[in-house]
Amino acid sequence: MDQCNDDGCGCGTARFEGLSPDYRRRLWAVIAINATMFVVETLGGHLAGSMALQADALDFLGDTLTYGISLAVIGMPLRTRATAAFLKGISLFLMGLWVAGYTAYQVFVLGLPVAPLMGGIGLAALAANVASVLLLARYKDGDSNVRSVWLCSRNDAIGNVAVIGAAGLVWLFASPWPDLIVAIAMAALFLNSAQQILRQSLAEFRESREEIRAGR
Repeated sequence: MDQCNDDGCGCGTARFEGLSPDYRRRLWAVIAINATMFVVETLGGHLAGSMALQADALDFLGDTLTYGISLAVIGMPLRTRATAAFLKGISLFLMGLWVAGYTAYQVFVLGLPVAPLMGGIGLAALAANVASVLLLARYKDGDSNVRSVWLCSRNDAIGNVAVIGAAGLVWLFASPWPDLIVAIAMAALFLNSAQQILRQSLAEFRESREEIRAGR
């Protein structure tokens, strides 16, 4: 196994594969946090008329599903874990395209979001994501499966800061454009993270083929 200490946390050049009871417990906690915030932000985004909140709610749903996949493939062969990470990268890429496309559509039917509600829910989401980031911080490096979990959590925290900032600008300028700009920026972040996950998972595919050829 690619561990080098008792609690399963990678160190040195070892690659952490998620084989740690502590990591599993933290991942379960993060799954519960994300599932709860998906419901909260879906309702809040609809009531506030905020595209940025709706985009962030979709991210919470995607994270809940991908974290569940990450948990399911822990301990499986490298090829299986790389396949799971590759599928997560594809889903994140499609999510980014959807957010960008739907936001572009909203430009033609602009409505002013409810800034106080948007900001309040953004603060709650930020607290949830900061908790997730702190839970996973010690496991941010590892194989593509573990790495994808960290990137999703980091994206959420960045996105929530942007949503809160957009809420302030919507209130200050009485304009929906800050909300739409943040939604597009979040779509770009999804696409960038998808590219990182896909690149690492493809590298691990190649590594697994070499291991098979070498008879390992």
